[in-house]
Amino acid sequence: MSDTDRLATEPTAAEPQRPGRWAGRCRHLVVACRAGIGRFLTDRRGATAIQFALMIIPIMMLTGASLSLSEVFAMRQRLNAAADQAALAAVDYGMMMQTAANAQTAAINQFASQAAQLNATVKVANPTVTVTDSITARTVVVSYTATVPNPFDGLFGTNLITFSGSSTSVTNLPVYIDFYLLLDNSPSMAIAATTDGIAQMVSLTSANKYKTYDSGSEYKCAFACHETDLASSSAYSLYDLAKKYSIDKRIDVVAQATSSLMDTATATQVVSNQYRAAVYTFGTTAQNIDLTQISALTTNLSSIKTASSSIDVMTVPTQGYNNDQDTDLNGMLTDINSVIATPGDGSTSAKASKVLFFVSDGVSDAAYGSACKKTLSGSTRCQEPIETSYCTTIKNRGIRIAVLYTTYYPLTDNGWYNSWIAPFQSEIATNMQACASPGLYFEVSPSDGISTAMNALFQRAVGSARITQ
Repeated sequence: MSDTDRLATEPTAAEPQRPGRWAGRCRHLVVACRAGIGRFLTDRRGATAIQFALMIIPIMMLTGASLSLSEVFAMRQRLNAAADQAALAAVDYGMMMQTAANAQTAAINQFASQAAQLNATVKVANPTVTVTDSITARTVVVSYTATVPNPFDGLFGTNLITFSGSSTSVTNLPVYIDFYLLLDNSPSMAIAATTDGIAQMVSLTSANKYKTYDSGSEYKCAFACHETDLASSSAYSLYDLAKKYSIDKRIDVVAQATSSLMDTATATQVVSNQYRAAVYTFGTTAQNIDLTQISALTTNLSSIKTASSSIDVMTVPTQGYNNDQDTDLNGMLTDINSVIATPGDGSTSAKASKVLFFVSDGVSDAAYGSACKKTLSGSTRCQEPIETSYCTTIKNRGIRIAVLYTTYYPLTDNGWYNSWIAPFQSEIATNMQACASPGLYFEVSPSDGISTAMNALFQRAVGSARITQ
């Protein structure tokens, strides 16, 4: 080909080149695809069906899960209730009187009985039951594990659903307590029980309104002392005078309160025979002052109630007998200490804790001689506040002392009181409180209710009964 011919067939620079056959087809295909995709994306016809098809699998999974979880929840509620009943079965009235091992067996049997009533598809493993008795309480823990079939095991990859639960109960153990009541019935407890009664006694024995002794002398006195050796049958003792005018003595109210206390103790018991009691006084007569048993230690609290109702002030032959040395608090505390056995922790009747319930006006009047902490009257007569070292000896043995101090009434019109008692009046309550164990002290004035105070003191003693180890 000549150069002229080659030039004739080649395009000139100003003439654009045309695409080939395949290039044009590709370009057309791209344009068509773009248009088709656009129409597909913007077309809403049949969208719900497409979305449901895409969501059917998760919907089925959620439905299966909800059904399975609903069944698990229902079964778990019923098993939790069974665990609760089992835990309570180990601390009911009867089980609290039995051993921890027996309580454990009762709990297991109770749970098994309830679990047996469930759908047979529910498989419950043997429960774990622990019963722990401490010094103060019984703790019961019931735990279980169970399984139910999974109806959608193909979706979840497991054919069982496992769940568990537990229940715990804590109950105070019954505290076994032996109460020893030491009641001061010395002549000073013959004072009238109320301020009105005191005023009436003073009025009756003064200004020649009533001749109280066979000698015909007048005696201004608030004490209804029980004299027995009167020279003439027409003479009255102060005791008879109080009886005639229906004036209650302090010891009368203490006796009534002791009887009432037995009702409180009976009603307070968590288990039968939880409390035992014994009652002692200072003696029936001044001629033979000694620790005197009104009732031996017993669980028969009703018998103590009957016996206590007859407690009365000790008799004296005559006014001023034995120089009035009739209130030996030191000796009584020593004697009662020898009566009380070694205390236990209160966990069983054989290991009962011990409480000395001491009721007194807190003033010793006895022949202590040189041992007296206050001024002697004569060579031996000692009038002084209670000596707390005797209380300490008792408390050091682990015996708790509950003290009910019946306020020594300040008889400011009485010369003997002003000379011998008034100088240490402020120390009486202090020493009585020091005699008591922490939290177990009550003071009751003539205007207060002795029975109410005794019951409150009893509740305190019961509430703090266990000895911590």
